[in-house]
Amino acid sequence: MTTKKWSDIRAKKFSPDELRRIDREVENELLEMDLRALREAVGLTQEELAQKVEITQSQLSKLERRVDHRISTLRRYVEALGGTLEIAAIVDGKRIKLAEG
Repeated sequence: MTTKKWSDIRAKKFSPDELRRIDREVENELLEMDLRALREAVGLTQEELAQKVEITQSQLSKLERRVDHRISTLRRYVEALGGTLEIAAIVDGKRIKLAEG
């Protein structure tokens, strides 16, 4: 059985314009996901995640409803989901990952 790279399959199936459109749609969908939706997508309840973050379920509920978050809080939340937090800026259409520091 031969294996193929996803990038090769993608390039054969879609035109460059279609790929750009698809990538934009995926990026927009991800940008619109709030913390609750992210937690649910991973398949955890508030209680389960609260235990991992070492806070109460009530505190986690408040955290998910907040509009403004500290980066350290977001990092703990995302890491408890099994992910890593990456912060990027889009300047002149270029995505720039901001370094921790």
